[in-house]
Amino acid sequence: MLQHLPSLKERVSLIKMNPFPYASDNKRYHTWNYHLRNHFGHKVFKVALDGGFDCPNRDGTVAFGGCTFCSAAGSGDFAGSRSDSLEKQFHDIKGKMHQKWKNGKYMAYFQAYTNTHAPVEVLREKYETVLSQEGVVGLSIATRPDCLPDEVVEYLAELNKRTYLWVELGLQTVHEKTAQLINRAHDFSTYVEGVEKLRKHDIRICSHIINGLPLETPEMMMETAETVARLDVQGIKIHLLHLLKGTPMVKQYEKGLLEFLSLEDYVNLVCDQLEILPPEMIIHRITGDGPINLMVGPMWSVDKWTVLNAIDAELKRRNSFQGARHLELCKKDEKRINY
Repeated sequence: MLQHLPSLKERVSLIKMNPFPYASDNKRYHTWNYHLRNHFGHKVFKVALDGGFDCPNRDGTVAFGGCTFCSAAGSGDFAGSRSDSLEKQFHDIKGKMHQKWKNGKYMAYFQAYTNTHAPVEVLREKYETVLSQEGVVGLSIATRPDCLPDEVVEYLAELNKRTYLWVELGLQTVHEKTAQLINRAHDFSTYVEGVEKLRKHDIRICSHIINGLPLETPEMMMETAETVARLDVQGIKIHLLHLLKGTPMVKQYEKGLLEFLSLEDYVNLVCDQLEILPPEMIIHRITGDGPINLMVGPMWSVDKWTVLNAIDAELKRRNSFQGARHLELCKKDEKRINY
């Protein structure tokens, strides 16, 4: 006997059982893919590029050595090759994606190193080059909050008026002791100042946080997520700390200062974090992985789909979703203010 297959009407009914409003499938959090499809009306891909920038935390502008978790590629291990022109990087990646999605559009993503660490004239030349490529509908720029001088912010404000712009700011943690341990080389107040500078011009911000940093407890990681939930940021990338060969953090790992999170602990933590984030905040990323040939651990992170499916399953088991406890956080803040 053939198994009954649900009709389109029945499938729509099943989807509607999902209590989370910012979803058209089984996801119980506000995915980047859902947001882009609703904003543009079609599939949009991010094309990760290496703009040939350096980092002020490596070249001595603010410090040397860089963040201890950062790879030799400046956390742009899946970006194009910096030995290629921006046009070649873009078209090589676009060509691969176009094979699957003929009608897709593209967001140019300056990912590697610090992508505002240059004079405005240099930034303008690089950004405008990719914005002029066929099919590009937006721009995402990864940078540090201490690398947003006024003239750069003014140019970003100009860009924001004529393209779909996101600025991605590396926070990683709100805890100053951890920040010192990972050699972040800026404090939390600098991050807040960077957010305020960008939001004066209505520029969308995506905050990066990392779960599993050395000596951090689950409570500390929750505090980082709660802090982001209170800020005027529109998106978040939740990274799992994955350790790559050649990074300074390998030495911390060898000294016993770092213990990898298990898959179960990571999934539970991420679900807790999602519950306190505002439901409208866009989740740009919810795990982290690196090139398998460079991975020290945790090796379970290489199987990204297993991680994503486990998060979906845990939220369903809890009958929960992004923002389920956000009101509790707001009420807690209100009590603190009134006290």
